[in-house]
Amino acid sequence: MNNKKTIREITEDIEEKSLSPIATPSRKSRGRKFQEEPCQIRTIFQVDRDRILHSKAFRRLKRKTQVLILPQGDHYRTRLTHTLEVMQIARTISRSLRLNEDLTEAIALGHDLGHTPFGHAGEFAMRKIIPDFHHAKQSIRIVEKIEKNGKGLNLSLEVLDGILKHSKGMGKILTEDPEFTPITAEGKVVRISDIIAYLNHDLDDAIRAGIIKIDDIPKEIKEIIGEKYSERIDRMVKAVVYPSLEKGDITIEPTMLKAMENLRKFLYDNVYTSQDVMRETKKVERIILDLYEFYMSHPDEFEKDSQNFLEGDKFEQRVIDFIAGMTDSFAIEKWTEKFMPKPFGK
Repeated sequence: MNNKKTIREITEDIEEKSLSPIATPSRKSRGRKFQEEPCQIRTIFQVDRDRILHSKAFRRLKRKTQVLILPQGDHYRTRLTHTLEVMQIARTISRSLRLNEDLTEAIALGHDLGHTPFGHAGEFAMRKIIPDFHHAKQSIRIVEKIEKNGKGLNLSLEVLDGILKHSKGMGKILTEDPEFTPITAEGKVVRISDIIAYLNHDLDDAIRAGIIKIDDIPKEIKEIIGEKYSERIDRMVKAVVYPSLEKGDITIEPTMLKAMENLRKFLYDNVYTSQDVMRETKKVERIILDLYEFYMSHPDEFEKDSQNFLEGDKFEQRVIDFIAGMTDSFAIEKWTEKFMPKPFGK
């Protein structure tokens, strides 16, 4: 009888010896919805990370808006670069706190898979079709149902929980409400890392685009978060790491937490709802609603364009999932194809 341990089991042994008491060892995962034979090399969370990384939905993030719709320039963020920045920040915090980096990475990579084309503008448009549409719920639908031609990725319950509960909107960053609080420390870290990332890169992009100037940021916020991009990230990360080590749970230093909340409100008031952004939001809404109405009344066209996407599901849900999964450029291409007049004879 061969009692030699697998590489995965050796990794799990190392985790249990080295991780913090508040961390989530791979061996103690609650498992998957559908039981599988464990990988001989990778832990359950490493498998999840790889499945997300190789998914179609993850690749589409490179052509989805973060905040600025179709920006002209190479240095503006997309939904993909946002995801990578969240992952980097979350891994830095997790390593400092001796959490499970593989679980952290999997949640971070998957947290925004359900975002629509054109970022939040597209999501607002989708809510005119289905009022309870939310990108976090759509991310879960993608990994449970849509990926792999309707089979889903069968991710661990810890990763699913972290993806579902990452979103904050204008709600509390730190909350005790179980509906919004991840069950793992790693999920809590991703929830915080998401706002650290977008506060800083959305501010950076808005300044680059000329929507605001650095001097527009209230002085009392700048004094706490810092002036430069790298300085702001550093201060926010430290404001999570040191208090969390002291408390034995994931938290944020109170003064920094307040500054982050104030900066978020500043961005909502001066960037996300600015004339420059809202002017394009109306156009986005027209594209999303036009495509929905067209496909609902032309099912043959939908089947052709979607290549019988999720065949067998309720038709309206298939249309919603198809449009929600589009990249910015593909949505514009399809709208142009359906609604722009073509030269005669072509």
